[in-house]
Amino acid sequence: MDSLAQYKSDFLDFLKSYDINETPEQLYKPIDYILNLGGKRMRPILVMMSAEIFSGQHKQAMYAALAVEMFHNFSLVHDDIMDDAPLRRGQKTVHEKWDLNTGILSGDAMLILAYQLFEHYPDEQFKPLAKLFSKTAIEVCEGQQYDIDFEQRDDVSIEEYLKMIEFKTAVLVGAALQMGAIVANQNKHTQDLIYDFGKNLGIAFQIQDDYLDAFGDPEKFGKQVGGDIIENKKTYLYLKALENDSSGQLEHLFSISPKNPNSKIETVKSLYNSTGATEFVKKEIKNYTQKAYKSLDDIGIPQQQKEILIEFGDFLMNRSV
Repeated sequence: MDSLAQYKSDFLDFLKSYDINETPEQLYKPIDYILNLGGKRMRPILVMMSAEIFSGQHKQAMYAALAVEMFHNFSLVHDDIMDDAPLRRGQKTVHEKWDLNTGILSGDAMLILAYQLFEHYPDEQFKPLAKLFSKTAIEVCEGQQYDIDFEQRDDVSIEEYLKMIEFKTAVLVGAALQMGAIVANQNKHTQDLIYDFGKNLGIAFQIQDDYLDAFGDPEKFGKQVGGDIIENKKTYLYLKALENDSSGQLEHLFSISPKNPNSKIETVKSLYNSTGATEFVKKEIKNYTQKAYKSLDDIGIPQQQKEILIEFGDFLMNRSV
C-alpha cells in the first residue's frame, strides 16, 4: 500500500522534529535511541489513517500517533528487561546498552511523555484521548501479566488465552484507530465501531501469528518454524489440540525436553492436524477478520473510505503460509 509508506514517511519526519529534552542525558538518550531503532510504525500509522479517513487531515493526528508509538516503545523497554533480552530489532536493548536502572527510569519517563503529548489537543479531545489511553495502558499491563501467569499454569482455557491476546496486543490496535477518530471529532458510536474493527483485526493477527509459527514458510514469515513448540508456549493451536487430544500425547510432549527438537516439532504439528486444531484455528482467523470488517458496515463514511481499511486489513493478514 503506497499510502502506508507516505504515512510512515510523514511520521518519521515528525519524529525527527520532536524535541526530546537533552538533560539529564542518561534519562533522555535511551528514549531517543529506542524511538529511532526502526520498526514498521504500524500503530502510529493507524492513528493517522483513521484521522485521514474521517477528516481528510492525517497530520492533525501526529501528536496522538507519537503518543501511541511512545507507549508501545515504553512497553518494549520494560518487556526486554523482564525477558532479559539482549537485542531489539538487531541492536542492543536499552538495559544492555546502558544498565537496568536506566532502562526502568527511561521507560517510566516514556509513559509520562506519552500522556504529555495529548496536551497538544483542546479539552474536548484531550479528555477522551487521555481516558482511552489510560484504559488501554492498564489493559496492556494486564495482558502481559496474564501471559506471564500462563507460563506457570497447566489449566489455561481458550477463553483466557483470547482475553490475554486481546489485552496484550489487540486493544492497542483498536485504540490507535479510535484516537484518529477522536482527533477527527467523530461521535462515540463511530469511535466504538472503528475500535472494534482494530481490536478484532488485532486478535485475528495474533491467532495467525500462532498458526504461522507452526505452519508458515520461514523464508517469508521471518521466524524459525516451530519456535513456540520448542519453547512449550501455550498458543491457540496448542490449547485447542489439548482440548481434543484424548491420548495425552501432546501434554506429555510439552512436559519433556526433547533430544531431537525437529522431531518434536513434526510430531506436535501432526497432532495439531489430527485433533482438528489446525482447521479450527484457520477458521477462527477468518472469523475474527470478518468480525472486523463487519464493524465497518455501520460507519457513516463513503464505501471508498471503508475500502481503504479493508485493504489495510488484507495487507496485514496476507502473510505467507
